[in-house]
Formats: sequence, structure tokens, C-alpha cells
Amino acid sequence: MSDRTGAPRLIQGRAGITIGVFVTVAVFVVGLLWAKWTPYLAKALRAQRTHHWSGSNILAVGGVRAGDAPTWHAGTTFFHAYFASIWPALVVAMLISASVQALVPRAWLPRVLNRRGLISSALAGGVASMPSMMCTCCAAPVAVTLRRTGVTRAAAIAYWLGNPLLNPAVLVFLFFVAPWQWTLTRALVGIATVICVAVSVGLVTGARGAGPPAAEAVTFPDDESGSPASRFVRSLLCLCLVLLPEYAIMVLVVGACRGWLVTLTQPSHHGLLIVVLAAIVGTLLVIPTAGEIPILQSLALLGVSSGPLGALLITLPAVSVPGVAMVARSFGWRAIATATGVVVAMGLLGAGVLSVL
Repeated sequence: MSDRTGAPRLIQGRAGITIGVFVTVAVFVVGLLWAKWTPYLAKALRAQRTHHWSGSNILAVGGVRAGDAPTWHAGTTFFHAYFASIWPALVVAMLISASVQALVPRAWLPRVLNRRGLISSALAGGVASMPSMMCTCCAAPVAVTLRRTGVTRAAAIAYWLGNPLLNPAVLVFLFFVAPWQWTLTRALVGIATVICVAVSVGLVTGARGAGPPAAEAVTFPDDESGSPASRFVRSLLCLCLVLLPEYAIMVLVVGACRGWLVTLTQPSHHGLLIVVLAAIVGTLLVIPTAGEIPILQSLALLGVSSGPLGALLITLPAVSVPGVAMVARSFGWRAIATATGVVVAMGLLGAGVLSVL
């Protein structure tokens, strides 16, 4: 009797997996078309035509200037401007994450992203990040999901940082509206940053590399009870309840303190000190995708030298306090501290490269 019923159940299981994967791919493609690909194509065409970036400096919203003390007004105006810029990408990221957790078999993503060496895992995660083109905060839910499904820290953190640093749209924007040296620095040091962070995290956490997992029974990342729809709803609610509150609080805090933070990057500091301060401040601030372009242009007009600009070109998009808060539990504080330290160091490298160019 079991032989007669086993085949239909296997067929039903495969059909369910096929439908789940199809839905996940559809969410990915349709969501990114709406939130990223179509808007960025329009921005790229406009930048090519005008050679001007229309976006404003988000650090100056609400009339906040360098040296201003933290205020509720500074926090709320920044939060509103930031959320208005990133909410489509955040919605898509949450939907992709919930779809992967509920509808894609557990072993599939580790089989694709977990490579035998740390460098190859970093490359796999970095390449996988390029189509989504998110900031680190929007990429955080997906990175958390990758860890839950068994993807190594090296590959997952490469995906997390690859989203902003290897974003092909931002490279195109920079090419059209900024000096060519900015684009080359971002491309070269961005690739090096993603690889160095992933390898360093892998070494510090003791993961020397992992080969593709052996074939195993199909299982799903979270509770398998209930229908795929109920699993999806549970996954989405869990992501919203765990990640979004701390994310909102940290964005408010950073926005409130931005007057003090921006002061550290002003030309009143000189030499190596301002470069180091710029690298550190860049890892604290949170910006939307391509938000570094008007910030760097504003600083360049103020007379800030190429050293701080090169540091901010790497550290501003790479790491932020809200992004760190969202992924810290999944990666562990040792991995996050290592990643942050390496990003600061690579910011100094970016300063050197841009200064030479």
C-alpha cells in the first residue's frame, strides 16, 4: 500500500516545491523591477543626458548643519526622508526573505553559495548580490535568511556588503555624474572590500570554507507545519517583529546625531586625522542607495580633499549602525566587529587609491 501512495506523494511534493520556487522567483523579479531595475534605468538615462545628479544630500534634510546638537526634529526629519527613499526596496526584501524561508528547500541556497574556499564563497555571495542592488539595511533581511538556511558567514556577509558596494547601478551613476576616479576607486576597492571582509570573517569565526552540501531530503528553513501560505505569513511576521523595530530606532538615533557626525568630516581637520575620522563616520551613518553621491559632491564643494572622499566612497554605503543591528544576532558580534574593522581599513585604502588617481 505504501508503494502505491508513495509515488503520488512524491509527485505532489515536487509539484509543491516547483510552485514555491516559481513564486519566489516571481517575487524577486517583479519586486526588483518595481523597486530597483526600472527606477534605476530611468535615473541612469537621466544622468547620461544631464551629467547631473538630481538627488539631495540626505544628511542636510530638516536644515541640520554640521555641529548641530541631537534633536528630535533632526531624528524624525531624517527618518522620514530615509524611509521615503528606501521603503519599496525594504518591502521587496522582506517579501523575498519570507518567500525563501517558507517556499524554497533548505539545502538549495547553501548548495549554491557555500564553496570550498573562503575566497570562492565570497565571490559567490558577491555575484549573487549584484542583481538586487540594495543598501545594507534593505539587504539585511535577506542576509539573515541566508544564515538561517545554512549559508556560511563568508558567503552571507559577502552578499550583504556586495549589495551596496558592487551595485552596478551606482557605478553607472558615478560614471555619468562624478569624476572617473570615483568610479574606478569604488569598483576596485569595493571588490577588494567584499572579498577581504568575507575572508576575514571566515577566518575569525573558524570557517575555513565549506564544500557544497551532500544531497539530502528536502526540508524547509523554518517550521514545516501548515501550508506554504501559512509558513510565508509566519516568516514575514517574524521578520517584521524582530528586525523592523530596532531598525527604526537606530535610524532615528543616527539621524538625530548626524550634526555631530558630519562635523568630523569637515575640512577643519587635517591630514591623516580627517581620513581616519571620515572612514569611521562612514561606518556609522546610514544612507539610501546612491545617497553617497550628493554627500560626496557637497563635501567636494566645501573643499574636502580626495582622502576623506575616498574613505567615504567605500564606508558610507558599506556598513551602518542600523544595518549592523539587524544582522548582528545572525552573524555574531565577533563577525560584525571584524567586518566593521575591515571596512574602516578598506576605507583608508579607498582614500589612498583616490588620492593617487
